[in-house]
Amino acid sequence: MTDAVIIVAAGRGTRAGGGLPKQWRDLAGQPVLARTVAAFAGFARVLVVLHPEDMLRGLDLFGGSVTLIAGGATRDASVRAALEALEGSDVTRVLIHDGARPLVPRAVIEGVLAALVPHPAAAPALPVTDALWRGREGMVAGTESREGLFRAQTPQGFRFPQILAAHRAHPGNAADDVEVARAAGLAVAITPGSEDNLKLTYAEDFARAAAIIAARKGPEMDVRLGNGYDVHAFCEGDHVWLCGVKVSHSKGLLGHSDADVGMHALTDAIYGALAEGDIGRHFPPSDPQWKGAASWIFLDHAAKLAAQKGYRISNVDVTLVCERPKVGPHALAMAAELARIIGIAPDRVSVKATTSERLGFTGREEGIAALATATLIGE
Repeated sequence: MTDAVIIVAAGRGTRAGGGLPKQWRDLAGQPVLARTVAAFAGFARVLVVLHPEDMLRGLDLFGGSVTLIAGGATRDASVRAALEALEGSDVTRVLIHDGARPLVPRAVIEGVLAALVPHPAAAPALPVTDALWRGREGMVAGTESREGLFRAQTPQGFRFPQILAAHRAHPGNAADDVEVARAAGLAVAITPGSEDNLKLTYAEDFARAAAIIAARKGPEMDVRLGNGYDVHAFCEGDHVWLCGVKVSHSKGLLGHSDADVGMHALTDAIYGALAEGDIGRHFPPSDPQWKGAASWIFLDHAAKLAAQKGYRISNVDVTLVCERPKVGPHALAMAAELARIIGIAPDRVSVKATTSERLGFTGREEGIAALATATLIGE
């Protein structure tokens, strides 16, 4: 089966206010019609029916991603124009949807498609739950039973040949495509609708739709990534400090502090995620008080600065680049020490090593390089 979607947006929609037809008004940063089309992502054939005066606006918004159809004077005339444009194609089923229903859930769409397997037509609806009154001159003139009554929604789905024939035979001015289908004798199955699938009609509907969008998104998450890189040369010595662990070696590392290259790279990664420069900004090497300082002081400062700015450190990853000493036997201890200093679980800290295949200064065992990445999440 091949499916097509017809989105009807040729009306003028003035009751919603805003100075534009409602399908072109902004809704949480996007035109209503753009959100409606996006709800049908994945369908190969999407036809958007526009007022003839809006065709250039539609071309600017959608380019060639949808097929634009000039609408008629009435809704059913607009639908028929799109159906006629599909004749001769391989389309076997068609969904017809209001352009002013931008928040249709995917489950509603899939429910209609599923019902078109055993039925020639299907449409979503919600049962009427409010009491129904008949009014006259501003007064209640009577009541009506709500039993068996439904609030119709779209997309309304049909087997393509039948709905095309039904529209060709209909005299016009139908309330919706279900009316056209039933007039042609087609049985229409009712599928579950959704309260989110509201039709934008009045100004207050836009506020409700914006609230639904905000609820779907949830609170906006502020995620920051930072990278750090550091290098220290070997010098005379009998050990090196790597990620807070003292490792025996035939040489030491040269630096103003204890030259913990891994911890320096990680500290810079956290500062980078915060847009706070690097270690040199916070602990200038020109300041003699930091001569020979333990590098955990720098890392602790970076972690506390992140907390002060409202961020938690989600995970960190450190890669040490050297031929020797061998890092593998100490990697877990290094991860544990970094986790302790920055205050996160050890399983959120990765420490690993690689060689440079005997290339460059690390390959010649002239020093050690380190790369680090830190992920920070706003609280």
